[in-house]
Amino acid sequence: MQRIAIVSEHASPLAPAGGVDSGGQNIYVANVARQLAARGYRVDVYTRLDSPSQPPVIDWGENVRVIHVPAGPARYLPKEELLPLMGAFGRFLEDCFEVAEEPYDLIHANFFMSAMASMPVARRFGIPLAVTFHALGRVRRRHQARADRFPDSRFAIEEEIVRRADCLIAECPQDRRDLIELYGADPARISMVPCGFDGEEMAPMDRREARRLVGWPDDAFYLLQLGRMVPRKGIDNVIRALARLRFHHHVDARLCVVGGNIARPTDQDVPELLRLREIAREEGVPDRVEFTGRRGRTQLRRYYCAADVFVSTPWYEPFGITPVEAMACATPVVGADTGGIRYSVADGETGFLVPPRDPDRLAEKLAVLARDPELARRMGQAGVRRANRLFTWREVGEELAEVFEVLIRRRPRLSGPRVPLSYDLPLARAAREAAETTKD
Repeated sequence: MQRIAIVSEHASPLAPAGGVDSGGQNIYVANVARQLAARGYRVDVYTRLDSPSQPPVIDWGENVRVIHVPAGPARYLPKEELLPLMGAFGRFLEDCFEVAEEPYDLIHANFFMSAMASMPVARRFGIPLAVTFHALGRVRRRHQARADRFPDSRFAIEEEIVRRADCLIAECPQDRRDLIELYGADPARISMVPCGFDGEEMAPMDRREARRLVGWPDDAFYLLQLGRMVPRKGIDNVIRALARLRFHHHVDARLCVVGGNIARPTDQDVPELLRLREIAREEGVPDRVEFTGRRGRTQLRRYYCAADVFVSTPWYEPFGITPVEAMACATPVVGADTGGIRYSVADGETGFLVPPRDPDRLAEKLAVLARDPELARRMGQAGVRRANRLFTWREVGEELAEVFEVLIRRRPRLSGPRVPLSYDLPLARAAREAAETTKD
């Protein structure tokens, strides 16, 4: 039985989605691990120990273990503070690989820091390394500017990973283009495999029943925004569009925002919430915006199915799982024409694409759906077909397994010399710079 090590330094498959650093990558890692295990692989997921109550190893399911890596203090740290800890993370990987009774056949690193920690181990033991970045530093910096708290050394690390990894997994066509145009990636070493949804979790249900379950009235036009409570998700843009939809297009619309670290957030718990409430007051819709906080995965289907339209207009989005989940629930999607949303949402077929940060255009498209329920229904049904054709986790697992099998078969040719575990060249410089920046 072949063994795969999935490395995800900050995004544990055990963490509930919705927190500041807990979202799509956590869901991705969890489902990829399950799908690979279902195909006969033995999977170990390595993620950082961020709580003293976590056991070293958890048997998480048949053929899946979660291994907690002691790197830094056993408490939550923002991912922007983890870069100096990747040396310790990598040394722990080396120790585990050294004593393993059976060798690993492949490493799948998720995020640039996981790849940084995995690269020396992969080269020392001659193991193929596949990398899913989930977000690229140069793209993040372009959109977040000063709000991006990662050091510039991230760019050099990513360049070295792109140059040395055996395979780069792009999640959408834009991700592939960014790897080639911004990092000089070899197109022959890029495989495009998207994110997915769980068909057992997300499927259509009767809207009236869904609204009864979430406590919404039947007669209002409901928008749903679901995701992490961070500025780049563009929730402020949706609130402004809601105001225009009500006052300019005369639609009795309401907005429900699901997401956050806790079930009943306050302004003190979530700083972003205070800013969003103030925007709602400025726009004259404070009583038409509901912030529900985090909801469990089993509850999300009700919200997707209860909504008339799902809205997601982030500044940028490497992929974006929530639009796919909404499509799977037969809800039309109006999304930002950026990144993975541009790929998952078929403009004019399963919903509409609009520019980010343009509440007027967003309100116009929402008004079209509010005034034409039959069009909305057709788009919802088209979304179900598209989601089930292209974006199930089963399909994702099959595609990744095909990519990994090619890498494993080519292993003798890919294997590099056994070298000491060190962060040389750009990786060493970047790690030192990050440590110095943290001290300052």
